[in-house]
Amino acid sequence: MSPAGGSDPIAIISGNGLLPHYVARAARDAGNTPFIVQLLGQGEHDWSGFDHIIADLGAFQPVVAALRKRNVRRIVLSGGVNSRPELLTLRPTLGVLTSIPRILSILRSGGDDKVLRMVIGLFEKHGFEIVAAQEIAGDLLAKAGALGRHAPDDAAHVDIAAAAKAATAIGAMDIGQGAASVGGRVIALEGAEGTDQMLERVAALRKAGRISQRRKGVLVKLCKPQQDLRADLPSIGRNTVRLAAEAGLAGIAVEAGRSLILERAETLADADAAGLFVYGLAPRGGG
Repeated sequence: MSPAGGSDPIAIISGNGLLPHYVARAARDAGNTPFIVQLLGQGEHDWSGFDHIIADLGAFQPVVAALRKRNVRRIVLSGGVNSRPELLTLRPTLGVLTSIPRILSILRSGGDDKVLRMVIGLFEKHGFEIVAAQEIAGDLLAKAGALGRHAPDDAAHVDIAAAAKAATAIGAMDIGQGAASVGGRVIALEGAEGTDQMLERVAALRKAGRISQRRKGVLVKLCKPQQDLRADLPSIGRNTVRLAAEAGLAGIAVEAGRSLILERAETLADADAAGLFVYGLAPRGGG
């Protein structure tokens, strides 16, 4: 663990994936002092060179104590979380003890958006400000239009419209952020397993002859209509491109200004090489 210090400290609650490292480096480049709270079991990150601790998912009280010790006021929630804390691991502060029944109810039956809103509310109740990852690393945001060499054709636009409608519907139910369409027919919806596993299902369906071998199709990822934009924006990266290509898709569409492209240059280069488009959709209202 490196020593704390510097000016304008900011905490980064780190789940899995590449996003936490992008945010940490962007914060440091901007003159902030990142303090990393790595969630136990959520990715194998190397935080050498950063002040950091490792915390259980339910260890709210020691995290708050560590933040206050470092005079942290701002927090970024970044990266995915593949599990939820069990009752026996919860370590709440005195200030949230009365909220335990509601917390347990949300953890048992709430979707990811409800859980994130609850986490944001708990930190805000203790005087912290939640900052969106894109406020720190704005260069990750997708822009509108074709982002690489390839662009969607008329058939792809039909698939984009169908998949976007489906993604909006499951997002409103707090189920997932993504959908895939082939030939104007929605053939896969993202659930709790995540985008990568959904694309693997599409590849398996294609191999089994359950979907057209001739028509390619698309993946669309959108924010949930009710989503708090300070956490869990849809994201794609090199692995998304690889799996989309293996599934035989023509490309990927994401919401401009509300989606993140990790390893942007490499991701777009991979898409170009695979003949896939990456396309930024005009953002919808709300959020």
